[in-house]
Amino acid sequence: MGRSLLNCVRLGWFRDWFMDGVDCIAALKALGEETRLRILRLLFDDQLSVNQISEKLQVSQYNVSKHLRIMREAGLLQTEKNAQQRLYTVAQHLKSQVAANSSTLDLGCCTFRLDKLSE
Repeated sequence: MGRSLLNCVRLGWFRDWFMDGVDCIAALKALGEETRLRILRLLFDDQLSVNQISEKLQVSQYNVSKHLRIMREAGLLQTEKNAQQRLYTVAQHLKSQVAANSSTLDLGCCTFRLDKLSE
């Protein structure tokens, strides 16, 4: 991950690790893998199933499912059940934050410039 993608800064002597319901450490672990960053970028634009993500990223459904579980447990994603499928999207509070901050996801301990992510 290049410095342009991730800017970790300490924001004071005592900082609560939670920012808008997201555990900063869990989020950093979840976003520390390139495929998960690619998934996050896709899900900012649309609500997708495992199959759709797998096709778009040319990654196996098994691996996509594992990545989605990690991201969901970190509080980055939300799911909606649609018949037999689960549709995934970025958690609404994160979408709102990124829209208000010029494509920057601020976790409280770090910021991610989503407009700098590679395809």
